[in-house]
Amino acid sequence: WDETHFGKMGSYYINRTFFFDVHPPLGKMLIGLAGYLSGYDGTFPFQKPGDRYEQHNYVGMRGVRLCRLVSSWLAFLCLSVQLLELSKSLPAALLTAFILIFDTGCITLSQYILLDPILMFFLMGAVLSMVKCNSCADRPFSASWWFWLSLTGVSLAGAMGVKFVGLFVVLLVGLNTIYDLWDLLGNLSLSLVVFGKHLLARVLCLIMLPLVLYMAMFAVHFAVLNRSGPGDGFFSSAFQSQLIGNNLHNVSVPE
Repeated sequence: WDETHFGKMGSYYINRTFFFDVHPPLGKMLIGLAGYLSGYDGTFPFQKPGDRYEQHNYVGMRGVRLCRLVSSWLAFLCLSVQLLELSKSLPAALLTAFILIFDTGCITLSQYILLDPILMFFLMGAVLSMVKCNSCADRPFSASWWFWLSLTGVSLAGAMGVKFVGLFVVLLVGLNTIYDLWDLLGNLSLSLVVFGKHLLARVLCLIMLPLVLYMAMFAVHFAVLNRSGPGDGFFSSAFQSQLIGNNLHNVSVPE
């Protein structure tokens, strides 16, 4: 059922047809982009689960370009987190990676047009970036420290932009940041000016950057979907007047 739903959302992006959905737009935009790049024309109706795709080129959306590519990186990210930073044990890291590779759930999710592999990719990316940033604590404000801190913010925006459940990794990073700042505040060798720089860096990279990227996703979403569709009725008449094909298109609507 979910593949029917998200496949239809991808078709809406290809056809630039406006719709309303409970999830943020990033994952569905990536699915639509994968279909567009692989030659899918957005004509399959996605009416009910189990419908045959026939001659429609669905392969790009289902796996080759997106879900399987993303899922294949999950094991690498998991291996990196376990091996490089957490366990410091190659056998433990390899065992964790192999468990993920052969997990029935992950194998199944990576075969269909779903948001979950994309979400897990950003979740794991956020955890890896956070752990790598913590490993650079002895050289703050270095290039690598800024890179991993910024990449954490980008991954947070990606996780929130795919599904709202991504807020849980925001909570994880937030708790880690609070602990880190509390530890820095208790370090008597650091001046308040240096502590202020640490606080400002985290505000910029972990709050402002994700928010800007999150809003940019919606800006792209509304710019692409400029044609009337099934989601018109959820929005105001003034908004509907901007959609091509809507009965109110280009009609003067009083404030």
